[in-house]
Amino acid sequence: MPTLIVTRPEPQCSAWVARLQSLGQPALALPLLRIETVPEFAATLAAAWAELSAVGASDSRLKLVMFVSPNAVEQFFARRPSGFVWPLDVLAGATGPGTVAVLQAHGVPDAAIAAPRADATQFDADTLWQHALAQRAWAGTRVLIVRGEAGRDWLATTLRAHGAEVQMLAAYRQAPPLWDAAAEAQLSAVLAAPQAHGWLFSSSQAVRHLLEHCTPPAALLAVPVLATHPRIAETAVAAGFRHVHPVRPEIEQIVTAAQNLLDTMPAAGRLSCPPSL
Repeated sequence: MPTLIVTRPEPQCSAWVARLQSLGQPALALPLLRIETVPEFAATLAAAWAELSAVGASDSRLKLVMFVSPNAVEQFFARRPSGFVWPLDVLAGATGPGTVAVLQAHGVPDAAIAAPRADATQFDADTLWQHALAQRAWAGTRVLIVRGEAGRDWLATTLRAHGAEVQMLAAYRQAPPLWDAAAEAQLSAVLAAPQAHGWLFSSSQAVRHLLEHCTPPAALLAVPVLATHPRIAETAVAAGFRHVHPVRPEIEQIVTAAQNLLDTMPAAGRLSCPPSL
Protein backbone atom coordinates (compact mmCIF):
# COMPACT_ATOMS: atom_id res chain seq x y z
CA MET A 1 0.00 0.00 0.00
CA PRO A 2 1.48 3.41 -0.93
CA THR A 3 2.59 5.76 1.83
CA LEU A 4 0.84 9.07 2.46
CA ILE A 5 3.16 12.05 3.03
CA VAL A 6 1.80 14.35 5.76
CA THR A 7 3.00 17.95 5.34
CA ARG A 8 1.44 19.74 8.34
CA PRO A 9 3.70 21.63 10.77
CA GLU A 10 4.97 19.85 13.85
CA PRO A 11 3.81 18.63 16.31
CA GLN A 12 0.59 18.10 14.33
CA CYS A 13 2.46 16.33 11.53
CA SER A 14 3.73 13.49 13.71
CA ALA A 15 0.39 13.23 15.51
CA TRP A 16 -1.45 12.82 12.19
CA VAL A 17 1.08 10.22 11.03
CA ALA A 18 0.51 8.20 14.21
CA ARG A 19 -3.28 8.35 13.80
CA LEU A 20 -3.13 7.36 10.13
CA GLN A 21 -0.83 4.44 10.92
CA SER A 22 -3.14 3.29 13.73
CA LEU A 23 -5.90 2.96 11.10
CA GLY A 24 -3.71 0.94 8.77
CA GLN A 25 -2.63 3.71 6.40
CA PRO A 26 1.17 3.92 5.93
CA ALA A 27 2.28 7.52 6.44
CA LEU A 28 5.40 9.56 6.98
CA ALA A 29 6.03 13.06 8.28
CA LEU A 30 7.54 15.68 6.01
CA PRO A 31 6.55 19.06 7.49
CA LEU A 32 6.46 21.74 4.78
CA LEU A 33 5.43 24.51 7.13
CA ARG A 34 6.87 25.77 10.39
CA ILE A 35 5.11 27.76 13.10
CA GLU A 36 7.26 30.48 14.69
CA THR A 37 6.54 32.24 17.96
CA VAL A 38 7.18 35.96 17.48
CA PRO A 39 8.22 37.90 20.64
CA GLU A 40 6.93 41.15 19.15
CA PHE A 41 3.38 39.76 19.28
CA ALA A 42 3.46 39.15 23.05
CA ALA A 43 2.19 42.54 24.20
CA THR A 44 -0.83 42.52 21.91
CA LEU A 45 -1.72 38.97 22.93
CA ALA A 46 -1.39 39.87 26.61
CA ALA A 47 -3.78 42.79 26.07
CA ALA A 48 -6.26 40.44 24.41
CA TRP A 49 -6.10 38.06 27.36
CA ALA A 50 -6.63 40.96 29.75
CA GLU A 51 -9.74 42.00 27.79
CA LEU A 52 -11.05 38.43 27.73
CA SER A 53 -10.39 37.98 31.44
CA ALA A 54 -12.39 41.12 32.22
CA VAL A 55 -15.56 39.76 30.58
CA GLY A 56 -18.19 39.40 33.29
CA ALA A 57 -16.55 41.96 35.53
CA SER A 58 -17.58 44.78 33.19
CA ASP A 59 -20.05 45.49 30.41
CA SER A 60 -17.83 43.99 27.71
CA ARG A 61 -18.59 44.28 24.02
CA LEU A 62 -16.32 41.33 23.24
CA LYS A 63 -18.54 38.58 21.82
CA LEU A 64 -16.30 36.43 19.62
CA VAL A 65 -12.69 35.27 19.58
CA MET A 66 -12.18 33.60 16.22
CA PHE A 67 -9.39 31.03 15.75
CA VAL A 68 -8.41 30.32 12.15
CA SER A 69 -6.55 27.06 12.87
CA PRO A 70 -5.33 24.71 15.61
CA ASN A 71 -2.05 26.64 15.55
CA ALA A 72 -3.92 29.84 16.35
CA VAL A 73 -5.45 28.18 19.41
CA GLU A 74 -2.14 26.74 20.61
CA GLN A 75 -0.21 29.98 20.21
CA PHE A 76 -2.94 32.06 21.88
CA PHE A 77 -3.50 29.70 24.81
CA ALA A 78 0.24 29.43 25.43
CA ARG A 79 -0.18 32.85 27.11
CA ARG A 80 -3.35 32.03 29.07
CA PRO A 81 -3.36 33.53 32.58
CA SER A 82 -3.35 31.06 35.46
CA GLY A 83 -6.82 30.08 36.60
CA PHE A 84 -8.60 31.50 33.56
CA VAL A 85 -12.03 30.03 32.79
CA TRP A 86 -13.53 30.72 29.37
CA PRO A 87 -16.63 32.95 29.72
CA LEU A 88 -19.82 31.56 28.19
CA ASP A 89 -20.73 35.08 27.03
CA VAL A 90 -17.89 34.96 24.48
CA LEU A 91 -17.94 32.59 21.53
CA ALA A 92 -14.76 30.76 20.50
CA GLY A 93 -14.97 30.47 16.72
CA ALA A 94 -13.42 27.51 14.89
CA THR A 95 -13.14 26.76 11.19
CA GLY A 96 -13.21 22.98 11.50
CA PRO A 97 -13.02 19.85 13.68
CA GLY A 98 -9.27 20.11 14.27
CA THR A 99 -9.60 23.58 15.75
CA VAL A 100 -12.63 22.50 17.78
CA ALA A 101 -10.67 19.60 19.27
CA VAL A 102 -7.82 21.86 20.37
CA LEU A 103 -10.25 24.36 21.92
CA GLN A 104 -11.87 21.52 23.86
CA ALA A 105 -8.45 20.29 24.98
CA HIS A 106 -7.80 23.74 26.42
CA GLY A 107 -11.01 23.67 28.40
CA VAL A 108 -13.31 25.80 26.26
CA PRO A 109 -16.85 24.48 26.91
CA ASP A 110 -18.78 23.11 23.96
CA ALA A 111 -21.55 25.65 24.59
CA ALA A 112 -19.12 28.46 23.81
CA ILE A 113 -17.69 26.97 20.59
CA ALA A 114 -19.08 28.13 17.23
CA ALA A 115 -18.09 25.93 14.28
CA PRO A 116 -19.39 24.56 11.00
CA ARG A 117 -21.77 21.63 11.34
CA ALA A 118 -20.20 18.18 11.36
CA ASP A 119 -21.80 17.37 8.00
CA ALA A 120 -20.37 20.44 6.26
CA THR A 121 -18.95 19.81 2.80
CA GLN A 122 -15.94 21.97 3.65
CA PHE A 123 -14.52 23.64 6.72
CA ASP A 124 -13.56 27.31 6.50
CA ALA A 125 -14.58 30.79 7.64
CA ASP A 126 -17.26 31.03 4.94
CA THR A 127 -19.00 27.89 6.20
CA LEU A 128 -18.61 28.98 9.83
CA TRP A 129 -20.39 32.22 8.99
CA GLN A 130 -23.24 30.43 7.24
CA HIS A 131 -23.73 27.76 9.91
CA ALA A 132 -23.09 29.57 13.19
CA LEU A 133 -22.57 33.33 12.93
CA ALA A 134 -24.84 34.84 10.26
CA GLN A 135 -27.93 34.48 12.46
CA ARG A 136 -26.47 36.63 15.26
CA ALA A 137 -26.59 40.40 15.73
CA TRP A 138 -23.11 41.91 15.43
CA ALA A 139 -23.78 45.66 15.49
CA GLY A 140 -21.84 47.29 18.33
CA THR A 141 -19.94 44.13 19.26
CA ARG A 142 -16.20 43.53 19.35
CA VAL A 143 -14.43 40.58 17.71
CA LEU A 144 -10.86 39.29 17.89
CA ILE A 145 -9.56 37.14 15.02
CA VAL A 146 -6.52 35.10 16.09
CA ARG A 147 -4.39 34.04 13.14
CA GLY A 148 -0.89 34.01 11.72
CA GLU A 149 0.93 37.11 10.60
CA ALA A 150 -1.11 37.12 7.38
CA GLY A 151 -4.28 35.49 6.16
CA ARG A 152 -7.65 35.90 4.50
CA ASP A 153 -9.71 38.95 5.50
CA TRP A 154 -13.10 37.65 4.32
CA LEU A 155 -14.59 37.03 7.76
CA ALA A 156 -13.28 40.32 9.14
CA THR A 157 -14.79 42.20 6.21
CA THR A 158 -18.11 40.39 6.63
CA LEU A 159 -18.30 41.08 10.37
CA ARG A 160 -17.45 44.74 9.87
CA ALA A 161 -20.17 45.00 7.25
CA HIS A 162 -22.58 43.78 9.94
CA GLY A 163 -21.47 46.43 12.42
CA ALA A 164 -18.79 44.68 14.46
CA GLU A 165 -15.47 46.18 15.50
CA VAL A 166 -12.86 43.64 14.42
CA GLN A 167 -9.25 43.38 15.54
CA MET A 168 -6.86 41.08 13.70
CA LEU A 169 -4.55 39.46 16.24
CA ALA A 170 -1.31 37.93 14.93
CA ALA A 171 -0.27 35.08 17.22
CA TYR A 172 2.44 33.37 15.16
CA ARG A 173 4.33 33.44 11.89
CA GLN A 174 4.21 30.77 9.19
CA ALA A 175 7.71 30.01 7.95
CA PRO A 176 9.30 27.60 5.47
CA PRO A 177 10.51 24.26 6.85
CA LEU A 178 14.05 23.83 8.08
CA TRP A 179 15.60 21.55 5.49
CA ASP A 180 17.99 19.75 7.82
CA ALA A 181 19.73 16.48 6.97
CA ALA A 182 16.80 14.37 8.17
CA ALA A 183 14.27 16.29 6.07
CA GLU A 184 16.50 16.18 3.01
CA ALA A 185 16.95 12.42 3.43
CA GLN A 186 13.21 11.95 3.77
CA LEU A 187 12.53 13.96 0.63
CA SER A 188 15.23 12.11 -1.30
CA ALA A 189 13.67 8.77 -0.34
CA VAL A 190 10.27 9.98 -1.53
CA LEU A 191 11.65 11.26 -4.81
CA ALA A 192 13.59 8.06 -5.44
CA ALA A 193 10.27 6.17 -5.61
CA PRO A 194 7.47 8.68 -6.19
CA GLN A 195 5.03 5.96 -7.27
CA ALA A 196 5.12 4.53 -3.75
CA HIS A 197 3.73 7.72 -2.21
CA GLY A 198 0.88 10.21 -2.22
CA TRP A 199 0.72 13.72 -0.75
CA LEU A 200 -1.59 15.17 1.88
CA PHE A 201 -1.64 18.97 1.72
CA SER A 202 -3.48 20.91 4.42
CA SER A 203 -2.06 24.30 3.46
CA SER A 204 -1.48 26.10 0.18
CA GLN A 205 1.71 27.44 1.71
CA ALA A 206 3.03 23.89 2.09
CA VAL A 207 2.68 23.37 -1.66
CA ARG A 208 4.52 26.62 -2.34
CA HIS A 209 7.32 25.71 0.06
CA LEU A 210 7.86 22.41 -1.77
CA LEU A 211 8.11 24.25 -5.10
CA GLU A 212 10.50 26.81 -3.63
CA HIS A 213 12.79 24.04 -2.49
CA CYS A 214 12.88 21.95 -5.63
CA THR A 215 11.57 21.58 -9.15
CA PRO A 216 9.18 18.61 -9.05
CA PRO A 217 9.84 15.99 -11.74
CA ALA A 218 7.07 14.59 -13.90
CA ALA A 219 6.86 11.38 -11.87
CA LEU A 220 6.23 13.31 -8.67
CA LEU A 221 3.52 15.43 -10.29
CA ALA A 222 1.76 12.26 -11.45
CA VAL A 223 1.12 10.83 -7.98
CA PRO A 224 -2.19 11.45 -6.19
CA VAL A 225 -2.67 14.45 -3.95
CA LEU A 226 -5.27 14.83 -1.20
CA ALA A 227 -6.07 18.46 -0.36
CA THR A 228 -8.12 19.38 2.70
CA HIS A 229 -9.77 22.43 1.08
CA PRO A 230 -10.72 23.40 -2.49
CA ARG A 231 -8.36 26.40 -2.41
CA ILE A 232 -5.48 24.09 -1.50
CA ALA A 233 -6.50 21.78 -4.34
CA GLU A 234 -6.43 24.75 -6.74
CA THR A 235 -2.89 25.60 -5.58
CA ALA A 236 -1.74 22.01 -6.13
CA VAL A 237 -3.25 21.94 -9.62
CA ALA A 238 -1.58 25.26 -10.44
CA ALA A 239 1.71 23.76 -9.25
CA GLY A 240 1.38 21.00 -11.84
CA PHE A 241 0.03 18.06 -9.82
CA ARG A 242 -2.28 16.15 -12.16
CA HIS A 243 -4.32 14.00 -9.78
CA VAL A 244 -5.66 16.29 -7.05
CA HIS A 245 -8.64 15.34 -4.89
CA PRO A 246 -10.26 17.51 -2.19
CA VAL A 247 -10.98 15.63 1.05
CA ARG A 248 -12.51 16.60 4.38
CA PRO A 249 -9.82 17.18 7.07
CA GLU A 250 -10.87 14.16 9.11
CA ILE A 251 -8.59 11.18 9.63
CA GLU A 252 -11.15 8.51 8.75
CA GLN A 253 -12.13 10.29 5.53
CA ILE A 254 -8.49 10.76 4.60
CA VAL A 255 -7.76 7.05 5.15
CA THR A 256 -10.67 6.04 2.94
CA ALA A 257 -9.70 8.49 0.21
CA ALA A 258 -6.03 7.52 0.39
CA GLN A 259 -6.70 3.82 0.14
CA ASN A 260 -9.14 4.28 -2.74
CA LEU A 261 -6.85 6.61 -4.70
CA LEU A 262 -3.33 5.45 -3.97
CA ASP A 263 -4.07 1.81 -4.75
CA THR A 264 -5.57 2.61 -8.16
CA MET A 265 -2.88 4.98 -9.48
CA PRO A 266 -0.48 3.64 -12.14
CA ALA A 267 3.17 3.31 -11.18
CA ALA A 268 5.41 6.26 -12.01
CA GLY A 269 9.02 6.28 -13.03
CA ARG A 270 11.96 6.90 -10.73
CA LEU A 271 13.30 10.45 -10.96
CA SER A 272 15.26 12.72 -8.68
CA CYS A 273 14.48 16.30 -7.75
CA PRO A 274 17.54 18.56 -7.55
CA PRO A 275 17.31 21.51 -5.14
CA SER A 276 16.63 24.87 -6.74
CA LEU A 277 19.58 27.21 -6.87
